Amino acid sequence: MSGRFNGKCAIVTGAAGGIGEAIAARLAGEGAAVVLADLRRQAAEDAAARLGGDAMGVACDVADAQQVEACVASAIERFGSLDVVVNNAGLMTFNRIADFSQEDWLKVLKVDLVGAALFTREAFRHMGPGGGSIVNVASIHALQTSPEAAPYAAAKAGLLSLTRTTSIEGKERQIRANAVLPGAIDTPMLWDNPNIKSGAETIDHDDVGSPADIAAAVAFLASDEARFITGTTLVVDGGRLAKL
Repeated sequence: MSGRFNGKCAIVTGAAGGIGEAIAARLAGEGAAVVLADLRRQAAEDAAARLGGDAMGVACDVADAQQVEACVASAIERFGSLDVVVNNAGLMTFNRIADFSQEDWLKVLKVDLVGAALFTREAFRHMGPGGGSIVNVASIHALQTSPEAAPYAAAKAGLLSLTRTTSIEGKERQIRANAVLPGAIDTPMLWDNPNIKSGAETIDHDDVGSPADIAAAVAFLASDEARFITGTTLVVDGGRLAKL
């Protein structure tokens, strides 16, 4: 692969497995120094070890502002700059709206939306005069959803709005912001979905993508090849939403 990210530092959240690890691997494979941030320290360090080279695993609860600040500080101390942020960390819970508690809502919103906002704030504070790129990993649930996933769908819809505002406020700083909307991706989050397990929601095998499919889209949007793309959303779902 070309070295589209040579000399650049990227932080990927939720990077200890699944889509996040695939994104980290793709960016590292194209020359980036990568910080793999995850709630699970050992898992983050193990994932970084699998990548080798300029990869560092960091424990980070994205819902904790101090931990986010510390993660960014560690990245800059180790690699000298912050050029790319991929907000991938996500949490999905299942229940009927009538049965979700306030704590249930806040638990999901803090990870899926507030965490991205905190990392965006730090990107604005620390990306250099040449700017950088923020890619938010949302979901097709931001556009079309299913029962019993209200906090997740609402958080991902909010993430699209955050992406738009970030692109507006980031323009004078040369900071671009875009969102990727994965469809059904072959990860534990998909197969552990109770709607899938019960058969209430069915998925055609041809509609299931791989984490590498999302990583490829993220890498493009984060790269200089997408220098004139900001404030947009890219659906990566194998055409699932296009069906009548």
